[in-house]
Amino acid sequence: GNPWGVSAGTRGDWTEKAEVKVLDEGEETPLLYWVGCAGTCDSRAQQTRDSMIDILNAAGVDYAVLGHAESCTGDPARRIGNEYLYQMIAEQNIETLKGHKIKKIMTQCPHCFNTLKNEYPDFGGDFDVVHHTELIDDLIGEGKLKFKRGAKEKVTFHDPCYLGRMNNKYDEPRNVIEHLPGAERVEMERSEERSFCCGAGGGRMFMEETIGTQINTERSREAIATGADTIAVGCPFCMTMMSDGVKNNGAEESVKVKDIAELVAEALVKKEPATAQTEATPTEQ
Repeated sequence: GNPWGVSAGTRGDWTEKAEVKVLDEGEETPLLYWVGCAGTCDSRAQQTRDSMIDILNAAGVDYAVLGHAESCTGDPARRIGNEYLYQMIAEQNIETLKGHKIKKIMTQCPHCFNTLKNEYPDFGGDFDVVHHTELIDDLIGEGKLKFKRGAKEKVTFHDPCYLGRMNNKYDEPRNVIEHLPGAERVEMERSEERSFCCGAGGGRMFMEETIGTQINTERSREAIATGADTIAVGCPFCMTMMSDGVKNNGAEESVKVKDIAELVAEALVKKEPATAQTEATPTEQ
């Protein structure tokens, strides 16, 4: 049920210690958080997942997850040419989603986003699908997230292919960065519709480069050249590739790679625990 080779039976174990609602059979929710294989199996992407949960809870969003009932969307299988496996996975997932009468889905992975939004309708799965940067942008616009004062840092955003060029989602992640206290957004020479792949698309996330310059090393060099303190990403594949690329360029001590959700969660004004005398409330700092 995932390209990481992790036991399917452990997929929902993380929910036991998280402040999330897991849908029981037949239960419904106004928003389903599709965590994805990376968010459940990859330790780095799990940090994005936990940050997103903090954001959703801070904003008072009514949402739930599938837990053990979630599976891979089938995107990696289709990209490497196993169409039969992809269709089996897609049909099973659509059956699960319809069983919960799901209408709206949020993903933290552009590959899940693209598959659920643009490819599942071919198999009868019509859902309103948003990427987590879109939802965060909406929550900020609605005034549901409050931020504390932040240190000055330059942030450059690397456009995921499956979010940007394939789905024309360029503004939302940049809007979020603009709202982060202390953040100064800088652009790479190749950005938005002219952006450059991290090197993980088309199933290559799970392959080794053996010819020429590694794509992630080249793309990370472009990001470092902006003078950014932080490279912001919106995709777990990009997270892995850009982090490795920064290391390949010897810049891991000076340049951080973080998901948009992590940057937002770090900037949130957290609610203080309530005491017996008074109920603590968040304030602008």
